[in-house]
Amino acid sequence: MKIALLGYGKMGRTIESLALETGHEIVLRANSQTTQAEIAHNLPQADVAIEFSRPELAFEHVQMCLEASVSVVCGTTGWQEQMEEACRLCLERQGAFFYASNFSVGVYVFTAVNRALARMMNTLPIYEVTIEEVHHVHKRDAPSGTAISIAEAILQELERKQQWVLGQDQDALTLSITARREGEVPGRHEVRYTSDTDAIILRHEAFSRQGFAAGALQAAQWLIGKQGCFGMRDMLGGGQIEY
Repeated sequence: MKIALLGYGKMGRTIESLALETGHEIVLRANSQTTQAEIAHNLPQADVAIEFSRPELAFEHVQMCLEASVSVVCGTTGWQEQMEEACRLCLERQGAFFYASNFSVGVYVFTAVNRALARMMNTLPIYEVTIEEVHHVHKRDAPSGTAISIAEAILQELERKQQWVLGQDQDALTLSITARREGEVPGRHEVRYTSDTDAIILRHEAFSRQGFAAGALQAAQWLIGKQGCFGMRDMLGGGQIEY
């Protein structure tokens, strides 16, 4: 598999290392110094592009890939307002676009478990739910895309909550997300249900970027030869896109 890396920071280098170990070829490494003209010139060499850059660049990168008929896997978060346009362009171009806020299989399971627990908690209003996420100090967006995905899964099942908010909020209709940035933490997400008498806590903690890189490579291999917009549920279990 010939891969274009759009974003060559810590995540891009982790993907490169794993890709080379497993026999794939990197045909483009685009960092902050790479011009858009250089990207456009080299993209056609790739079977698939893996995009982990910055929120302000993600949509443009996805657009360039689709216009070059190159399948694209994107893990950059913080640009959700342009996601619908990206999917529209993908369908127009009969291309292939895979987006996930988190490529960890463990996070996929964690989100599914939280959805099931929220369904049960819908009949137990004595429990108040909150989310906390912790990431490294270099992460630009807050809350994380993963925290938003978890919150949206909970909101679909928990009728007493209408929307999520960043920070502590006393409104009973909102789901509070606390975002913290500490050191080099790869990612930690915790969902807490608290009553006057006890607490139920679900937690996922990533130990390194390896799990995210492996998931992105798996998505890239899975995407080749397909058409449409996809997410983790399509690859791992079928059905409606969850991430």
